[in-house]
Amino acid sequence: MNRLQKWRTPEIMLMTVAAGWSVGFAVWMALLNNFAVDAAAFSGREIGILQSLREIPGFLAFTVIFVLLIIAEQRLLMISLLIFGIGVAITGFFPYEYGLYFTTVLMSIGFHYGEAIKQSLTLQLISKEHTPLALGRQISAQAFAALIAYGVIFLGTKLLDLDYAVIYAVGGAITVFITLGAWAFFPQFKVAVPQSKKIILRKRYWLYYTLTFLAGARRQIFIVFAGFMMVEKFGYDVATVTLLYLVNHAINIFLAPRIGRLVAHWGERKALVFEYSGLVLIFAAYAFVQNATMAAGLYILDHLFFAFAIGIKSYFQKIADPKDMAATAGVSFTINHIAAVVIPVLFGLLWLISPASVFLAGAGMALLSLIISLNIPRHPCEGNEVIKGPRFDNAGNVIHANP
Repeated sequence: MNRLQKWRTPEIMLMTVAAGWSVGFAVWMALLNNFAVDAAAFSGREIGILQSLREIPGFLAFTVIFVLLIIAEQRLLMISLLIFGIGVAITGFFPYEYGLYFTTVLMSIGFHYGEAIKQSLTLQLISKEHTPLALGRQISAQAFAALIAYGVIFLGTKLLDLDYAVIYAVGGAITVFITLGAWAFFPQFKVAVPQSKKIILRKRYWLYYTLTFLAGARRQIFIVFAGFMMVEKFGYDVATVTLLYLVNHAINIFLAPRIGRLVAHWGERKALVFEYSGLVLIFAAYAFVQNATMAAGLYILDHLFFAFAIGIKSYFQKIADPKDMAATAGVSFTINHIAAVVIPVLFGLLWLISPASVFLAGAGMALLSLIISLNIPRHPCEGNEVIKGPRFDNAGNVIHANP
């Protein structure tokens, strides 16, 4: 019994949930571009609309705080992942434009609510010193689960010639199964500080909000257009795209926890400066790459650098009022998705004119993020949120203005 109890911890629960989510998302992402092109005849316009629709639930993630008035946070996490799994499972049965829009929105509702709550529970249940490592382990668990999913997809498409609908159904069903197992196995964990049950926007979190907004805008270019470039420009098939994802996640299994330790050792400022410096170069290279192998190398590096984004979350945990975690998790997802709702559509149209311009815009966003991240203190905490600029108390009053 004692041995079993050792596994029933918040960190293991969050890693299990992350793995279950990753299986479904791996299947959805690996097949999406090929499914959209082959089955639904999508162009850059339709894929842009689909990705914008996918981000609308993320934009509305602040509403999670109202749902938490009637449903406990951990329980809502499980319900959200069940909705996500069901959305993935039925995707292959709607191989046309509006059907794909519908299943995408359904799975996205579960995905974004679940991600907001997972972030909130991580910052509440894990200590500040351990959070970067815990986040790195979650990424590692996601990578391990995705690696298995991609392996099955690769073999299924190469050896068994499985239909899209079958692969989507299996991937979604696995997510549902893992979620139900986690719901039954883990107890309801109690948080140390009761959470605010209202929408919270604090002036003293302004730097965190800014970094979150830019991260959402920049990440959309990677998620939407880097993968689409592989299919449209270089002719990658499902098996090749899946193999690329396999390499990404195999690397993350081993490196993500180490990146977490590195963030804890370096501090958030140095880690984020390193990330954004690398992303400026990678996005600029995307704009001009003409070789399929080189493009794949850039994609792998891009995916690896994004693991350093855990520094944004650990920075917030250090500066935040402990009772703000749940409310701010939803608000931050909304901020993250403000640009994400419009960028896929607008940049989808820009893609038709100049794909290179899409990636150069991403390089500009990464450069702006780099400049802003230099304002993170070496040792951030409540009352020491920024190096330069105004500092505020919880009521929004200026308590100190740096030159």
